Amino acid sequence: MKFRKKPVEIEATRVTPENVQEVAAWCGGRVVSEAKPSDPTDVYTALDIPTLEGVMRAETYHGGDWIIRGVKGEFYPCKPDIFEATYERVES
Repeated sequence: MKFRKKPVEIEATRVTPENVQEVAAWCGGRVVSEAKPSDPTDVYTALDIPTLEGVMRAETYHGGDWIIRGVKGEFYPCKPDIFEATYERVES
């Protein structure tokens, strides 16, 4: 048997180093920030998000992962290539 995903509208935002605090507040996540021991100016920043499957990490580099609020209000991260293949923008 084959199935097609039902069309649903979701809310999503892309997490970046510049908006990570704002996105953390939106989704109840926790900002992770770690400086490289050899270069304290090189800081890794990510976002740990509580999801229905446990805590998942969203990356902020290379444009950032998408954070999605699902149809039941749950949050989860999504890699950019999967997001682009799965979702299209709708007019509000």
